[in-house]
Amino acid sequence: MAKSHRGAGIRELQKQGRGTCPVCSRTGIKLLHEREISGKKQKVCKQCSAALKHGTKKAS
Repeated sequence: MAKSHRGAGIRELQKQGRGTCPVCSRTGIKLLHEREISGKKQKVCKQCSAALKHGTKKAS
């Protein structure tokens, strides 16, 4: 893939896909992974997505 097209999918998102993670409360982090938290689908950061998948972190 050409370097000029890297991240083209997130450039279209509001604030380039950045925000506050609902699980770890980090700010300014990319929220690209959808996970079900409290019965609703929410976007979480890469680290929390992996932790939720492996069961090492509980969604609050």
